[in-house]
This record gives sequence, structure tokens and C-alpha cells, in this order.
Amino acid sequence: MKADRVELEAAYILHARPYRETSQLLEVLGRQHGRLGLVARGARGPKARWRPLLQPFRPLHLSWSGRGTLCTLRNAEPAAPPAVLQGRRLLSAFYLNELLLGFTTRGDPHPELFAHYTAALTGLAGGDDAEVPLRRFELALLNETGYGLDAERDGLHGARIDPGQRYSYQPERGAVPVDRDGGERVVLTGASLQAIAAGSFRSAEDLRLAKQLLRQLLDHHLGHRPLQTRRVFAEMHLPR
Repeated sequence: MKADRVELEAAYILHARPYRETSQLLEVLGRQHGRLGLVARGARGPKARWRPLLQPFRPLHLSWSGRGTLCTLRNAEPAAPPAVLQGRRLLSAFYLNELLLGFTTRGDPHPELFAHYTAALTGLAGGDDAEVPLRRFELALLNETGYGLDAERDGLHGARIDPGQRYSYQPERGAVPVDRDGGERVVLTGASLQAIAAGSFRSAEDLRLAKQLLRQLLDHHLGHRPLQTRRVFAEMHLPR
């Protein structure tokens, strides 16, 4: 049976690890094919032709052949200069990759998510507040994988969200009206919930609430599995 061939698809390397003696096993995010595994034969060693290219956060055009979700890399070309990331912003970009590996599966295309990932890297490489691209990517990831915020109706009665009402957002139910703080992890107004769901952070308070709310949802849908990048943030005493 002849193997399928894909030519020069826009892609990013999410993770790479040694494979056999001289090869690498790559976890890749492709624009059209989503996440897949690629075997890069002979990619390790000082004379490996693809070694300088197969790095995270570098826009690439990749060609591969094979069937299923583990294929063979045939060619790699730079698509654009790599994002310039340092310090906390570099670690934040690795956090994005870890989220993608946790929420996506091989062979499940997400063209819109690819665009959001590209935008997040561009935002992290820019001079603006790094929190905004992070929150917008987290929102997009939840939306694209079926766990998006419901900012239209509450999860108790199905009533329309009231901008002036206070809500506790519960991962399995959605927004639940509350009259006073009963120890819920995140309580916010309907107006703030709708702004966050739209990726419109009108104030520092909305951005702070978005961080708390999205972390709660991400942790829940990851099964509370610890993220290595968060551990590194904590060890370096960096806010996350």
C-alpha cells in the first residue's frame, strides 16, 4: 500500500525526544492535520541536516509520508523567523505547548487552534502584557476542544446571564447564581463572565478573574494532572 504524502504543511514542533540511535520523535501541530507524531530519521548529531530547524516556536513547512498518526518526516523548511522569547515569556510558550499536548490527540485537526497558537506566540514575543495572549489562548483551547465557557445562560435554571448578578462558575454546570460568597473558588459578575468569554479584558480585575477561572477549568479537564511548566514557575518564584 502506497503511503500518503503531505507536502509543506505549516506546522510547529511541540515536543521532541530521542528515538532509536540517531532519530527524533516529534510531536507536531499542523495547520490542517492537527497534532501528529513524526519520526525524523537521522535528526540527531552535529551533521544532522534538520537539527537547527526542528525547534519549538519556529514556524515551519513540513513534508511527511505515512498513514495514521505516526509518519516519517521527509523535509523541513523555515516558514518565518522563530519567535524571540526569553525568560518568563519563553516559559509561558512552553506552557502553551504543554496545554496543547494535554488537550489534543493525534489525528484530530484544529485549524482555528493553529491560528490561535500562532497569535499567542506573536503576542508573547511582543512588548504588550503577556497575560492577555495567554488568557486568549486558554479560552480558544477550551472552546476548540469542547469545554468553552457558557456566558449566555446559567447552569441552574437556564436563565439568561444577568450582567449585574454574581455567579460561581462550576466546570460541570456552568454559571450558578450566588447571593454571597460561600467559599466558591471564583465568583464574578455576569458582565465580567461575558467579557472574559469574549476575550475582552476591560480591566485588571477582569484579567485577574480570567486567570483564576480558566486555571480552574483547565485543571478540571486535565484531571488535575500537574503541569511541569507550572512547577518551574513556582520554583523560580514567577507568577503563573
